[in-house]
Amino acid sequence: MRILWILPYSPWPATSGGKTRQFHLLRSLAARGHRITLLLHDKHPVSLADRQVLETFLEQLIVLPRRPLRSLKTLLAGLFAPYPLLASVNGLSASLQARFNQLLNEHWDVVQIEHTYSFQPYECTLARTAQPFVLTEHNVESALGAATYDRLPNWALPFIRYDQWRYGRWEQRVMRQATQVVAVTDSDAQTLAKIAGKPVPVVVNGVDCDHFAGARPDPSSRRVLFLGNYEYAPNVDAIEWALDEILPKVWERCPQARMSVCGFGMPDNWRTRWPDPRIEWQGFVPDLLSLQSSCSVFLAPLRHGGGSKLKVLEALAAGLPLASTDQGVSGLDLVEGLDYLGAQSATGLADAVVRLLQFPDAATPMGEAGRAYVRRAHDWSVAASQLERVYASLSPLTEKEPACV
Repeated sequence: MRILWILPYSPWPATSGGKTRQFHLLRSLAARGHRITLLLHDKHPVSLADRQVLETFLEQLIVLPRRPLRSLKTLLAGLFAPYPLLASVNGLSASLQARFNQLLNEHWDVVQIEHTYSFQPYECTLARTAQPFVLTEHNVESALGAATYDRLPNWALPFIRYDQWRYGRWEQRVMRQATQVVAVTDSDAQTLAKIAGKPVPVVVNGVDCDHFAGARPDPSSRRVLFLGNYEYAPNVDAIEWALDEILPKVWERCPQARMSVCGFGMPDNWRTRWPDPRIEWQGFVPDLLSLQSSCSVFLAPLRHGGGSKLKVLEALAAGLPLASTDQGVSGLDLVEGLDYLGAQSATGLADAVVRLLQFPDAATPMGEAGRAYVRRAHDWSVAASQLERVYASLSPLTEKEPACV
């Protein structure tokens, strides 16, 4: 198939779960013979080295810069446009719309768009040409308000409620125009099907299981790992909760434990906010195998978000014993007590971490059970096959809701 794939960020380097998903699905589909043009609308420049990585498996790479977040257009649209704030931030680009118009003069078997918030520049052209398109949504974005808005001041509450209302309307508007909506978990699929008014298939998040098979966790290190992209509010909430409430309870019973905080976009002031020397501030770590092999436990204290968590899947694929909330294992068919230890409170998660640290003879088989589950259900080859089945089912739309407002 000839595929036009559209993203609001570059999938390489893979500094977040969403980017990791994009990179591996694109590479897997290309390896199966599909010819892919990737259209990026990115807030960061794509370096020559990053371009070269992507161009090894793409037919064409097109990058258009996004305007600065604090531009006057974004500010005015955020206040007055019918689109939610995220859609205004990632849309309203005349150059992007013009380039998309040109691209749709060519034949495409599939147009693949990621995220409802990136859809605005493509809406009118898709409606005019009746081009079938697939929309993949990684979360139920309208339900992420607690993590997205909770850092805004109280006086902004009226705007928050207004923007959440706009996002609910926008989600329905976009999904009902899509030929097919795709979710990443069964629970999200059920919710999105009600919004879209049609069945929503699942294309799971995946892992390069052969790669992560090389990891060998070290029970003797007593190191607890958290990994995330800190531009994503649910990850910030998770690590703040861990360092404020969970780790102090772990240290009461296991004072030699260490906490390794890794990932992209880490704020500089965290080092002074939590000065305990047992916290290791590593930032973005490109060599995950070495990192995972130096750790004993993966902690996923997530309270917000949706979809399934790639960082959790990668930890499981590496054989790391897992302590997690229900949100941390959402979308995964894991058995609590067999594949991981679960809890919803700070005390419960601290108990789970301590048990995994103090009883490695029980923790190690649990890590291996998680590794086996991921290989069985979440290898990227599984996800690519699911997406190919979605593509094979496409047919042009016969009805559309009014668009281009």
